Amino acid sequence: MLTAVINIWLARRKGREEEVNRLRGAFAEAFAAYSAYKEMPYAVRRRRADTPAEERVRLSEVLRDIQSKLAYHLAWTKIESETVGTAYADLVHEVRMTAGIAMREAWETGPINSDAAMNIPPTIIDLSTLQPLETAYIDAVRRHLRSLTPWWNR
Repeated sequence: MLTAVINIWLARRKGREEEVNRLRGAFAEAFAAYSAYKEMPYAVRRRRADTPAEERVRLSEVLRDIQSKLAYHLAWTKIESETVGTAYADLVHEVRMTAGIAMREAWETGPINSDAAMNIPPTIIDLSTLQPLETAYIDAVRRHLRSLTPWWNR
């Protein structure tokens, strides 16, 4: 009887650990989708000048893919945790505003055509306003995962 109880407890513990690891990976994927969008202003500025039409299509397709991932993760995080979902929605809203403006400006500027111009200073693309929201999202994820971990494993 004792062996059966121990085996059941170990199986439940392993299942809980696997669930937390799955969620950790899914929350990291959501952050990766956000990060990909955040990097798009740099990609637009660094687009190839020799094939402008192809670059427009390529970057548009990349952006479309990122947008669909953001939409998925917005819904998923909200379903998984109201707190994490709200933090992620705030983060995505701000990156769409900040990086969206920077992308628009990057499209209106010609592509980079020198090695020296590859270093893009914060005076051209400033994404510093995103840092507090990144921290808020990570903190929300940490709290959510911690709430799923039994007190004796913390």
